[in-house]
Amino acid sequence: MAVGFVLINTESAKTQDVYQELLMIKEIVELTPLFGEYDFHAKVVADDFDLLGKVVVDKIRVIPGITGTKTLTGINL
Repeated sequence: MAVGFVLINTESAKTQDVYQELLMIKEIVELTPLFGEYDFHAKVVADDFDLLGKVVVDKIRVIPGITGTKTLTGINL
């Protein structure tokens, strides 16, 4: 299993629309709206890191209104 934490920026006028689209992505298990440098924090869980990357690139980054993402991957200690 792979876990990623995606920090998301949006266009101001599209924040609510982006939120609704993100809620429909089944791999997003937590979604938190934020104040500050980023607009959302999304916790993504996938079977492996390849699938995690595909979720970010093919499902999240293509949403109209998203202007940027930063993905942090989780590790096991």
